[in-house]
Amino acid sequence: MEYSIQKLDNSKVEIAVSLDKTEWQGYVKKAYEKTKHQFAIEGFRKGKVPYSVILKRYGEEIFYEDAMEIAIGERYEEIVTKEKLDVVSSPEVSLTSVDNDHLKFTATVTVYPEFEVGAYKGLEIAKTPVKEIAEEDVQRVIDSDLNAAARFVDITDRAAENGDMVVLDYSGSVDGEKFEGGTAEKYSLTLGSGTFIPGFEDQVAGHKIGEAFDVKVTFPADYHAENLKGKEAVFSCLIHEIKVKQLPAADDEFAKDLGEFDTFEEYKNGIRERLKADEQKKAEAAENDALIEAVVNGTDLKVPEAMIEDEVTRNVEDMKHSMASYGLKFEDYLKYTGSTEEKVRADLKERAEKEVKTGMIMNAIITKEKLVPTPEELKAELKKRAGAEESENEEDYMKNVNEYELNSLMQRMTFDKLIAFLRENNKIA
Repeated sequence: MEYSIQKLDNSKVEIAVSLDKTEWQGYVKKAYEKTKHQFAIEGFRKGKVPYSVILKRYGEEIFYEDAMEIAIGERYEEIVTKEKLDVVSSPEVSLTSVDNDHLKFTATVTVYPEFEVGAYKGLEIAKTPVKEIAEEDVQRVIDSDLNAAARFVDITDRAAENGDMVVLDYSGSVDGEKFEGGTAEKYSLTLGSGTFIPGFEDQVAGHKIGEAFDVKVTFPADYHAENLKGKEAVFSCLIHEIKVKQLPAADDEFAKDLGEFDTFEEYKNGIRERLKADEQKKAEAAENDALIEAVVNGTDLKVPEAMIEDEVTRNVEDMKHSMASYGLKFEDYLKYTGSTEEKVRADLKERAEKEVKTGMIMNAIITKEKLVPTPEELKAELKKRAGAEESENEEDYMKNVNEYELNSLMQRMTFDKLIAFLRENNKIA
């Protein structure tokens, strides 16, 4: 076998391969062994027809397609391994020439690009100010906690009002025909929440338990279901229950019920300290992002198209998986939004390119500065997370850690080392 490798633009290489007669005929024989079970010629059992008989009847060319598939696969892998090519795409194969005496082909493939990381030490970025915690910020958390601890009390002596939760049946129709998703029984709806079509909740207010009534609404012009956009609908409704939310008192007893505080004042101070810590983390995260962006912007790197497309595909598959977990099909999402998978991919492309470029540059720094956690550091972190004592052996605290958890922890520790390195070697002021 003779071959040559030529570098092309955009991190592509072209591998030109030539097999001589002996090598090529060897693959033709391999193709015969692979396909001989398919041949049936009078006087021979199926699969037992000699090679020479098949050649005489059909000609050697009958094996060329399978022979080329075998030859190209084997020789391509051999060259990639020998030359240590870091390929990131499937090869595009072109046949140059083929006959009884030889096979010539080219394989064009994208390889991981060579690049030099720009400056990643001695940079200076602006310090992110930490937001001050105001009383209204604390009060929002208190209101949220109070609402989470609220109970609903049945109301039987009045009509439903805005803010009440009603339990009702409804059945919607357009032009006298019921439509999919327009019917429910004993559905809990908080009036004023804006959950339903505009006008629906307002018309439920004012009606009492056991009262049957109609609600007339018009679906918005931008409604997700194409067949309902702008259509007038009538919902037949019946209220079963009316409930009002009753909040607990904001006092020491409420704070004690949370299990962490003795007084309401301690509870408020705890919220304030937690919010301060959260804002400090947000500021540091913003600084970390700015550091990474400065390094990426200072690095000359053109990301191969194949790597961008792979990242887009991963993002699309993540979208599909996420939607499926909520019972939504990706095809239905495209229908509701009036989009196509091609448009979704195009919209994701810029973000995908940035993500791939950032990952490549950060990995280069991690490799150069040896920022991967050592086995000892990994074991120590695992013990720490498991609450294991120093006297416990490795098997005791490692036995419940699966490969996914181990890889996730490794990635997190590596990223933390990278961030610590960047913060130590650059100025944030």
